[in-house]
Order: sequence, then C-alpha cells, then structure tokens
Amino acid sequence: MNWVFGPGPSEGPGHLWPRWLFLRALGLIFFSAFYSLLFQIHGLIGPEGILPAGEYLERVGEHFGTLRFWFAPTLLWFGTGSNALSVLCWSGLVGSVLLILNLWPRGAIAACLVAYLSFIAAAEDFASYQSDGMLLATGFVSLVFAPPGFRPRLGAKHPPSRATLFLLLWEWFRIYFESGLVKMLSHDQEWRSLTALDHYYENGPLPNWIGWYVQQLPHGFHAVTTFATLAMELGVVWLAVLPRRFRLVCFLLVTPFQVAIILTANLAFINHLSLSLGVLLLDDQFLKWVAGLVSARIPMLGRGAQPLAPAAAATPVPSDTADNAAMPVAVPPEVEAAKENSEPNSQAPAPQFALLESGSGPGLAARWSLVIRHSSLAMKAFMLSWIFYVSAAYLVLMLIPGAPVWSQPIVALEPFRIANQYGLFAVMTRARYEIEFQGTRDGVTWTPYPFKYKPQDPHEAPGFYAPYQPRFDWNLWFASLGNWREYEWVVLTEVRLLENSPSVLRLFRGNPFSGGPPRAVRAVVWQYWFTNLETKRRKGLWWDRKLVGLYAPAADRLPDGSIGIVTEPGQEAPSPGPP
Repeated sequence: MNWVFGPGPSEGPGHLWPRWLFLRALGLIFFSAFYSLLFQIHGLIGPEGILPAGEYLERVGEHFGTLRFWFAPTLLWFGTGSNALSVLCWSGLVGSVLLILNLWPRGAIAACLVAYLSFIAAAEDFASYQSDGMLLATGFVSLVFAPPGFRPRLGAKHPPSRATLFLLLWEWFRIYFESGLVKMLSHDQEWRSLTALDHYYENGPLPNWIGWYVQQLPHGFHAVTTFATLAMELGVVWLAVLPRRFRLVCFLLVTPFQVAIILTANLAFINHLSLSLGVLLLDDQFLKWVAGLVSARIPMLGRGAQPLAPAAAATPVPSDTADNAAMPVAVPPEVEAAKENSEPNSQAPAPQFALLESGSGPGLAARWSLVIRHSSLAMKAFMLSWIFYVSAAYLVLMLIPGAPVWSQPIVALEPFRIANQYGLFAVMTRARYEIEFQGTRDGVTWTPYPFKYKPQDPHEAPGFYAPYQPRFDWNLWFASLGNWREYEWVVLTEVRLLENSPSVLRLFRGNPFSGGPPRAVRAVVWQYWFTNLETKRRKGLWWDRKLVGLYAPAADRLPDGSIGIVTEPGQEAPSPGPP
C-alpha cells in the first residue's frame, strides 16, 4: 500500500518540476474562479440575489433533516448574509494566492476547496457546469499530491505518490476521452458529417473576435479541425498510457490543441485546467533537457547557471534510465535538496531502536507517530480508491448503460463533486439565441439592460474573458436553448430588476433606470449570426440579429404596488437562418 499511496520514487525521470508548475497553475485557476465570484456572488445567491442561498438551504433542511449537511456540504449553513458570502470569496482568494506563492500548499488547497464547495453546494442553477466538478475533483486529489510543509520548495523529500499522479492523469484522460465518447454516443450528425465546427465559433456560450475570423474560413478547414478534435479525444490521448517518450509526444500534440481552443472561445477555465493537467505528462528529465537547449541558445539565461550534466546537454531527449534531475536554473537540484535537508524542521525517520523501547518517552512518541502515519496512509488509500471507483464506474456506465455497478458509493460521493462524468459538446448548438431583459415606464418604449459579456450590440466585437467565468451570462445562454419553465430564475431576474435590486443590477453593465425602477420588465429572445467580412467592412457589424419574441412572462408592477407576472410568451417560431 505504501508503494502505491506513499511517497513516490526518488529515482527515475521524476515529477518534482511538473508538480511545481501544475500547482502554480492550479492556484491561478482557483484565483480566477474566486475573483469572478467576488463580483457576482451577491447578485446570484445573496439575500437580494436571483436565487438566495438562504432560501435554498432552508428547503434542503426541511426535506433532508439531519442529512442536509451531507446533501449540501457548505459553510453557508452558518450564515448566508452578504458578509458571509464576501468572506467565502476572500478566503478562496487568499488560499489561491498562497498556492501560487507555494506557501503551505496543502493548507491553501484545503481553503480553496472548502470555500469553492461551499459556493457550489448552495448555488443551484449557477453551479451546474462541468468545469466546477473538474476543479473540485482536481483540487481534492491535489490536496494529497502537493508537498507538505509551509515552504516546501520543490518538495524533494516528498515526491508525489504514484496514486495521486495516476489519478490526476486519469482526470486529464477522462476529460478528453469521455468528451469524445459522448460525441459518438449522441449520434449527432454534425460530428459524423464533420460539420460540427462550421458554426461552433458563433454558437458557443461566449464567442470572441478571433473565433469570428476563424469562422470565416472555408468548410474544408472546419472539417479538418472537426476530425482532428475527434482524433485527439478518442485516439491521441491514449498515448498517455504508453512509455514516457509517447507521453511526451502526447503533450506536444495536445497542448497546441488546447491553446487553439483558448484563443478562439471563452469557455471559462475548462481548457486552462486541461492544459495544466497535461503538464503532468512531462518529467524533470525532459524539462532539464528543454532548459538546457534554451540556455544554450540564449546566453544571458545561461549565465550563473550550473553546468549541465552530459546527458542533459545532449540534443536528443534523454533515455528513461537517466538520473532524476530538476531544471538547470540558478538553483540546481543538488543545492535545492541540500537546502531542504538542512532546514531545522527536517523530518528524519525515527530510529528503529526507539520503537523497541517500552513505557513513555521517545518510544511512545515514535509509536504514536507510526500509528498516525499508518492511519493517514490508510485514509488516503480509502479516499483515493473511492474516487477512482466512482469515476471508473461513470465511464463504464457511459459505455454500457445499465451495467450492474455498485451505486451506493456513487450516490454518497455525488454532493461533493470530486468524481464526475464529463462530456463536452456532445450535441452541437445549431443556432444562437440571446435573451435580453428590457424595462419600460410607459408600456410603449422598452429599454434594454446592457450586458457585460454577452453579445448584444451588433457593432461591438466579441471580447476575451476566459478564464473569468460570468455565470449569469453563461446561464442565459443555456436558458436560451430551452423553455422558460425549465429556467424559472429568468422570471425571478425580471422581478429583481423591477425591485431595482443593487446586487442583481451589478451583474449588468449599467442600469438604464437609475432614477427609479421601471413599471414593467420583460425578457425577449433574439437570434444572432456572425456577419461576413464584406458586411463588417461595409457596415462595421460583427453580428446580424433578428427579434424572435418574448422568452418568458413579463413582470409588471400592479396598482397596489405588488409585482405580478403577466403577458405569456407567444408561439413565435425561430427563423431558420440569417435575414
């Protein structure tokens, strides 16, 4: 058990630098997640928000009784006021900064996990994204993957265990493979006919201007990239299970693929997390070789660095049997290890003869230490095995629906979102609809509420926002694909706007009714299309759009001052294409 779940090998290619790089990237991703929440959480789940967390947790408590803490594992049980929500975000931000700075990484990850899960467990519709599960699952395994101590540096004395490295790469593999699998299992003809990316760039959640230009390319380009996507997700990722040279090739193929996705679409931090997990395909030996090539070609970077070992200085990639080494920067691994071993709190193993002493004193302390270490190892083994079983069962159920898997562990772990099933873009969106909130004081002139991130003004270029995740704008994209009865929070947003709720108004770019709330608020739906190069040059338009009709019932202030829901949506049919 110690071989699998205990500290990994100190010989071989090594994964100290990939771990270090991955954990810094994880800290940046957590920071982006909490930074975006800081400006949205009050409008989403605050006391005057769209879906107040306090009301939700009250319903959970009434239904589940004493099991409510397991069903909704959140610190917001202690309070759901504005201050509590702010503390949640700031705690996560502080934890993410500590992780970026490599200060007490395990404690920092724990703080980020508790704060993020506390939001996710109470956010209802605003926490239904696969990216949330990816981050929680990755963060939980990283809690054990990270080196212990307050300033662990590379953590040379605590190399990553085989189990944690495997589970993180297993997470990386499933993100790709399961996404490819659902594309085939969904029987979506767009994937099978290689037309899935013809309109992907305009129909995704939040397009950007590079995606606008890419969509202008001919169908042949999109057909090739569609095939490449399927090949990457269903084929190339299997190189990760082969010897290290194949894993390095896998990294070199998958990384440009992820970078291209990041550059052409705003998909929050999904691709940033996948990109970061891919770093674990590398090893110290390869990174040392790369650093040697860079320092040899850029003399200024090589000044002051220690001479490279002959194996690292050679041009070919080192063999699997070369000595373990870190990157050849100003602090070589030998000096790094010497520094760590010279620290006053260095944890040396207890002398064996101490275990043989009886009574109190050093022998008793050593025995207790041994018990704690074994208990900790057993707990790690139990939790990591549980996560692997659930994630593997999800994959089996994708391949064989109704397979006789043991379901109790799956159900028990589900509220914590640390073992999930993935499947991105299983069915492509064939048209783009945008919900717009409008208010009126006279019932004749309707003024739109301006969005921060969603397409709205046809003259405005779609921007870059990822890894920032505007959950309100994202959810409106999902709502536009369904019926308002499936997304009743849209009507609740109308009510909040009619009340002039400050926290909800901060989700918008501005308030067109700053002098006082409107008399009525409605939600209409538009259909949008990218323009072409000629139209953009001639008119300066990035978008064409056409009004479809009402999306949801309008909210109206009645003569007695109360708010009523009136004007049911009509049965207007969406137009089939650009006007």
